[in-house]
Amino acid sequence: MRRELVVKALDAVIDPELDEPITDLGFVHSVMVTPSGNVRVHLRLPTSFCAPNFAYLMASDAKDVLLALDWTRHVVVELDDHHDSDIINTGLAADAGYRGTFGHEAEDGLDELRVTFRRKAHTAAMERCLTALLRTEPQRPVSGLGAVRLGELPDDDATASLLRRRAAIGLSCAPDDLVMVDHHGDGYAPDVVPMALRRARSTRISIDGNAHFCRGLLRTRYEDGGSETINEPAAFIPVSALTR
Repeated sequence: MRRELVVKALDAVIDPELDEPITDLGFVHSVMVTPSGNVRVHLRLPTSFCAPNFAYLMASDAKDVLLALDWTRHVVVELDDHHDSDIINTGLAADAGYRGTFGHEAEDGLDELRVTFRRKAHTAAMERCLTALLRTEPQRPVSGLGAVRLGELPDDDATASLLRRRAAIGLSCAPDDLVMVDHHGDGYAPDVVPMALRRARSTRISIDGNAHFCRGLLRTRYEDGGSETINEPAAFIPVSALTR
């Protein structure tokens, strides 16, 4: 039971670049839980040279969500097979924070990084919803998408994802709010909408393509797909499907 609670908590840890849970990506290699409430989690990434700031962020977030459980006593999260594993694991064990872990190499904290990728995730989620709307209503002019309201979107997973990402960057999620907005919440004039949608699609394709690529690297690197005890990474889909 407690192991399931740990896995569920880890579902909330998102790869900032790929905008997917580390559990879905197969980055959680193993989970151990003792009857007394001690937890040990091992993470693996697709390559040994994944960006150290991303690696630290995911490992740190994993430790935070597990410490937030009201029954955990001692939590250890370790990153395996990364070129900075020793540094990251030592910093996590000491609760040194990002700057305390990397010292002079950490010129900036992680807050700005989080904001940047949350904005990209919002852009991608917005494009998914609007593109889906165009597919169901092909007669709708692209320039008119700038007038679509949140309340007009279907009650589905894509809309729920968009609402979560709007909330994450501080945008309102009221039914009368415009769907197509920038990260400040400002809309677009009709003549600007087509170009803005193309840019948003480029962002979404980049995120989806990177996730697809990383799944392939993980499967190539580890015979077990990178995950011994957690759900296997999602099945591959054709690269062409990511660009539609």
